[in-house]
Amino acid sequence: MIINKDYIIDNLKTLLYALIIALIIRSLLIQPFYIPSSSMEPNLLVGDRLFVTKYSYGYSKHSFPFSPPLFNGRILDSKPQRGDVVVFKTPSDNRTDYIKRLVGLPGDTIQFIDGDVYLNDNQILKTIVSKNDKIFCGDKKMSVNTFEEKLPNGKKYLASYRENYSFKNSDKFIVPLNHYFFLGDNRDCSKDSRFLASVGYVHEDNLVGKAQFIFFSSDYKIGYFVEFWKWHKSFRFKRLFKKIL
Repeated sequence: MIINKDYIIDNLKTLLYALIIALIIRSLLIQPFYIPSSSMEPNLLVGDRLFVTKYSYGYSKHSFPFSPPLFNGRILDSKPQRGDVVVFKTPSDNRTDYIKRLVGLPGDTIQFIDGDVYLNDNQILKTIVSKNDKIFCGDKKMSVNTFEEKLPNGKKYLASYRENYSFKNSDKFIVPLNHYFFLGDNRDCSKDSRFLASVGYVHEDNLVGKAQFIFFSSDYKIGYFVEFWKWHKSFRFKRLFKKIL
């Protein structure tokens, strides 16, 4: 069999162009992410796959794979809004992707009092939606009460709390300049800005993008994504193209 040299070169060029285009789309426009933990239940479930828009807040070095030091700060900067569900690099290693809800802006104070969240000394309004719901914390189910919370800008979302709050009272968190404060919606099962040693305040340069909608979701306890023959049992059809609030 004679191998045509030009044929091989043309195919390598096509592959290279495809990789470059995919890299541009992933870095500048939109990137898929997988939800590996239950910290954002009941809104995001383990096994959700979602699209994150990279252009929503502009670009930093963390917009690109492996965070190359191409430039300092952000370009085409656009500020996030309270209530946005944001993917960011954790300050502890500037490498791991976390997804949480933005609650505190630069200069804000956040405090937990008897399990309630206070923003700038005003309690975030929360209204009970349902009681004794079962959601996950890791591989274990726990009983929670689900509330609808409303931020000062009118943003509404669901948040779950155990009856015996694990994080009941705190000192005031004062968000530094150019930083943000994030919380998981699964309040008693989330490592977030409340824990200063592991996450803490997140610098604006660490923002990766805004979560927009779920494009695929499957229950990994029934079958993993690659096990397509189990999709009829594991696929969560109701979550297809669900907008993230």
